[in-house]
Amino acid sequence: MSVAVDQFDTEHLAIDLRTKRSWRSIKSHVMVSLMFLAFIVILIPLIAVIGTVVSKGAGIVFRDFPAWFPKGIPGRTRVVGPGMGPAIIGTLVITGAASLLAIPLGILGAVYLHEYGRQSKPAKVVRFLANVMTGVPSIVMGLFVYVVFTLRFGLSGVGGSLALACLMLPVVIRSTEEMLRLVPDDLREASYALGTRKGRTVLTIVLPSALPGVVSGCLLAVARAAGETAPLLFTIGLITKKANLNIFSGANTTLSAQIFRNAGEVLPGPQERGWGAAFTLVAIAFLFTIIARLVTSAYQKRR
Repeated sequence: MSVAVDQFDTEHLAIDLRTKRSWRSIKSHVMVSLMFLAFIVILIPLIAVIGTVVSKGAGIVFRDFPAWFPKGIPGRTRVVGPGMGPAIIGTLVITGAASLLAIPLGILGAVYLHEYGRQSKPAKVVRFLANVMTGVPSIVMGLFVYVVFTLRFGLSGVGGSLALACLMLPVVIRSTEEMLRLVPDDLREASYALGTRKGRTVLTIVLPSALPGVVSGCLLAVARAAGETAPLLFTIGLITKKANLNIFSGANTTLSAQIFRNAGEVLPGPQERGWGAAFTLVAIAFLFTIIARLVTSAYQKRR
């Protein structure tokens, strides 16, 4: 009798285990299917946007190539030609100046927050302000720079660079701090055990370990700055036929500003130039991303 009972219990337990495994398998397949569906939902608009820009803008750029790109002496008035030479130069100059301001300050601020400030009151204040600035609309930042800087010194590339730097700074701070958190504390403790000072540990151990994520965060900030238009409406001026390399004086223009300007035109010619400017902006961002990835990969191989 006991043998029969034990056999019944064993069979019942085996059935329960098979049932649980089947339910786990079903749940796993459902979750994988939902994640794949979410991936497709995210991928569709991305492909749609890029495909539209390429289909409508690439033909315009290559049709007018090489007149589309900068030529001649910067500062000379462009009398003829459909290109976006001044806007390309303006985008590189203004975004580059903003990056020189925001990226070093953002990385240093993130190092202070995570490696030195931690949970101190000043660190909490800086972290709170960075979070608030991340959600501030770009047009508000443009108005701020317009009131503080542009009304006193006039339209110039510096005003645009300051506005874009204010938008980039919180992105660089938050992304860099998150990457520093991912660096294992064991690396820091091993460096301290060898008698290395904290500053040298941060410089030679922590930052190189977090470099890929830091570069990605900086690229995200640069991409956001290069695509912004609202802050530039009040700071650089939009209508110029000159490639102005002097960011301290004179009006300037960018690709995003030209997209904004040409998108509101009625005639098909300016609208086509707007699509061409959009394609050029996407191509520049894509090129910078590839270069940054190659540099990061080469640096990691050397280590």
